[in-house]
Amino acid sequence: MLIIGEKLSIIAKRVREAMFKKDKGPIQEIAKAQWNAGARMIDANIGPAEDGGEELMEWMVRTIQEAVPSPICLDTTNSKAIEAGLKAHDNQWGRALINSTSNDPERFPILELAAKYNCQVIGLTVGKGGLPADAEERCGIAAEIMARAMEYGVPLEDLYLDPLVLQIATSQDHAMHVIKAIKMFQELNDPAMKTVVGLSNISNGCPKHVRPLMNRQYFALLMYHGLSSAIADAVELSEIAKTMDVIMGKTLYAHSYLEM
Repeated sequence: MLIIGEKLSIIAKRVREAMFKKDKGPIQEIAKAQWNAGARMIDANIGPAEDGGEELMEWMVRTIQEAVPSPICLDTTNSKAIEAGLKAHDNQWGRALINSTSNDPERFPILELAAKYNCQVIGLTVGKGGLPADAEERCGIAAEIMARAMEYGVPLEDLYLDPLVLQIATSQDHAMHVIKAIKMFQELNDPAMKTVVGLSNISNGCPKHVRPLMNRQYFALLMYHGLSSAIADAVELSEIAKTMDVIMGKTLYAHSYLEM
């Protein structure tokens, strides 16, 4: 299970202020906390970043990789900022991941960047027509994204399919559609396709005390049904991920497995 540490998001006030001030301290502190908790990739979410996005993403990539030996998930809709981040990325720690392409024609050029820089990419199963209705529609979109990735020269092993987690407070039926989609995505290819979710989306809109419980329980369900990776708070999930890997036989049990 790959955990992509999600806490470096421009949505968070502390992170946003650090980005604007180019203050490395808070950024590196959060990156280290996620790494120490088991994240093996760090998400750098700079938002749309329409002004100064290239400089900001380059700074974020260099700042994070100064602190932890981790590849970066470049999280923005600004393709020029993504390319700037890819140029700055130190691949000795692993290849970068782009978040994301989709079935929206405006996001097709992201696949060009993935092929050009030999990096990985997330395929979000949504199109310009709106949200997918169910698991079957998500699977149809996923198949189209897979075909397009191959056309652009992106190997399927470099593609992560994202079934689009929606908040349970307003879209409760979609929680199970996503689980079903995770299972269906694995059957689209041999070897099975890799999958990823933005985990905390499930608890958006829930009371603060409910959110960690909702995230953890949903994460365990998704892991059981074959989820490959999650953009999530590694501090919140580290013990669950290790325990599920033991239960499912992915790692050998030892009394000290939580410390490994």
